[in-house]
Amino acid sequence: MRIVLGVGGGIAAYKVASLLRLFTEAGHDVTVIPTEAATRFVGVATWEALSGHPVSNSVFDEVHTVNHVRLGHEAELIVVAPATADLLARAAAGQANDLLSNTLLMAGSCPVLMAPAMHTEMWQHPATRANVETLRSRGVTVLEPASGRLTGSDSGPGRLPEPEAIFDAALALAGALALPETAAMPASEAELSAPPRPLAGLTVTISAGGTREPLDPVRFLGNRSSGKQGVALAAAARDAGAKVRLLAAHMDVPPPAGVDVVKVETALELRKAALHAAADSDVIIMAAAVADFRPADVSGTKIKKRDDLADPVISLVRNPDILRELVEVRDAASRKQLIVGFAAETGDADGDVLDYAAAKLRRKACDLLVVNHVGQDKVFGEDTNSVVILSRSGSEAQEASGSKSDVAAAVIDRVSAELSRVVPPA
Repeated sequence: MRIVLGVGGGIAAYKVASLLRLFTEAGHDVTVIPTEAATRFVGVATWEALSGHPVSNSVFDEVHTVNHVRLGHEAELIVVAPATADLLARAAAGQANDLLSNTLLMAGSCPVLMAPAMHTEMWQHPATRANVETLRSRGVTVLEPASGRLTGSDSGPGRLPEPEAIFDAALALAGALALPETAAMPASEAELSAPPRPLAGLTVTISAGGTREPLDPVRFLGNRSSGKQGVALAAAARDAGAKVRLLAAHMDVPPPAGVDVVKVETALELRKAALHAAADSDVIIMAAAVADFRPADVSGTKIKKRDDLADPVISLVRNPDILRELVEVRDAASRKQLIVGFAAETGDADGDVLDYAAAKLRRKACDLLVVNHVGQDKVFGEDTNSVVILSRSGSEAQEASGSKSDVAAAVIDRVSAELSRVVPPA
């Protein structure tokens, strides 16, 4: 595949050298176009050595090949990393004042993925958010930045996703958009070359991340969920052929390419989005870590700490049981819909993890319950997971462990098996 790799002028440019190596080692032909500012962080010689191609950022180089037009026409995929606030703004405005912005304007038919990186305040600024929405409305895939350590002592959302995550998202995007071409192949050839797609034609809604319940304009009640398992589930369902809708609460990782993303923050927002999505979903997987409680009162101003005042008392109220409500709505409407819940449990003197999980499955009445044994340094934020999948039908419990992608694949396989059992193929 012919890839154009645009590099923005940010400190994260050094990570993009690893991304370039991933592309080239996978056999792709990569042309690198750094901005002028990017070459202050990583020199042209590095990009040329790793890509095997001459590197320029000027529209006046190789004029005889009409380079500023040719690169965009020939590209099968364009990836921009880091996509700085300036680059996002120029792309949204349609500016063409260097070779990279010209190439982006010429990318009429190939997929474009941009991986932002900047300080948190810049990412959250209304101007940047508007530019991102503009680009997404035009079909550009703009990843969510990761959260973590930024330049200096700052920390927060704005960190460039890891090269492996960008690589996976880019190839998934290119693959998803290339899938319709298989329809032109003879059926036997398509069947031999295409991976199994047991969820083809189905709509799958997945929730991910942790909800945040505001206490005042600055503080919130939250949890340790990173969203990694929900994102892995969305990618696995997409790869199984489903149309995927991701209800994304707070996540430390970007959503996968090729899925529809609905952003939520609180449990009440997630409830509204989930009930709306349920109307046309064949499968619902509630993997988000939903806050059980929220503050009864939300202060309109920051709660001050003053020596002359007593310590504040925070009253909590229960959040709705979204999973149970989804089951009740499905049953009332007699929908043929598979609902999967997640349970983050710890054992105590009265019972172990599976005891509490079995009781929860009875209360929730969902079809499958994926059980995590959670705790400090377990599950939340980690790259590996170990789960037990329980079924309301009484079938044997299933264990799955490994990377969160491995666990996601096991869950999606189990979902496919449950669907086949409930609804036999025609």
